Amino acid sequence: MKKTLLVISTAVMVALAAPAFAGAKQDAVMDHYKKLAKGSFSAERGKAFYSAVHTGGKPATPSCTSCHTKSPTGTGQTRANKPIAPMALSKSPDRFGDLKKVEKWFGRNCRSVLGRECTVQEKGDFLAFMYSQ
Repeated sequence: MKKTLLVISTAVMVALAAPAFAGAKQDAVMDHYKKLAKGSFSAERGKAFYSAVHTGGKPATPSCTSCHTKSPTGTGQTRANKPIAPMALSKSPDRFGDLKKVEKWFGRNCRSVLGRECTVQEKGDFLAFMYSQ
């Protein structure tokens, strides 16, 4: 009985600690962009950026919503028909926790959608929007 209670209590503690740890990793990523930014970030601007149709990138991907759906809480789909986990932090709590991966995907997707790198302001606004979802 004691062993069962120990296993259950350990599982509960791990489950409760995981979101807090994931949040700390996302905070570190956002702090990185805040240090580089000249202003503050806005979830409203991030939402507008996410939803906007952009020019300069690939015709098949004029918007973030081309692959990620209109709602960041929805499951997207690549052009190769592979599912993309929701962008919203509330649905994918481990997303945006690794700066190297965040930069990799910003690089790839910004070039595809915008035809250029995203600015620090665009990245921070985008993340502020995703963190609010």
